[in-house]
Amino acid sequence: MDDFSDILAHDAVFHDLAAPSKKALFQTMAGLAARQTNLDPRHIGDRLGERERLGSTGFGGGVAIPHGKIDGLTQVVGLFVKLAQPVEFAAIDGLPVDLVFLLLSPPDAGVDHLKALARVSRRLRDRAFVAKLRGAGSADALYALFAGDETHHAA
Repeated sequence: MDDFSDILAHDAVFHDLAAPSKKALFQTMAGLAARQTNLDPRHIGDRLGERERLGSTGFGGGVAIPHGKIDGLTQVVGLFVKLAQPVEFAAIDGLPVDLVFLLLSPPDAGVDHLKALARVSRRLRDRAFVAKLRGAGSADALYALFAGDETHHAA
């Protein structure tokens, strides 16, 4: 079982977040990430928007991994959101997205960024794991799944 506690803090996991659109979701996530990183939420939001214009980070099955490199970071940082209602995301399969793992990296974190992106992508392609995320009833339960500690908080 993968442990993501090196890139995902307990207070960076959100359950039943409401967002009416992809743009609103990015603004909300940028604000939440700003609290985690002490960086400007507009700067984070701009980077996410720039990356998304290159192509949707919604890779199918209701899952997206928006990501970007942000000045001011010293390490790779993650943030996970389970949405209250799926949002249209222009995903590769056309399905709306309800599970979003935001990944932010320092500009010089080439290999570390790619490794973290590959880890998250591999985990979120696991249908059994994704089903557990969708069944989680709280942020604690979501975090427990990512931390590899399903026994304490899975619900």
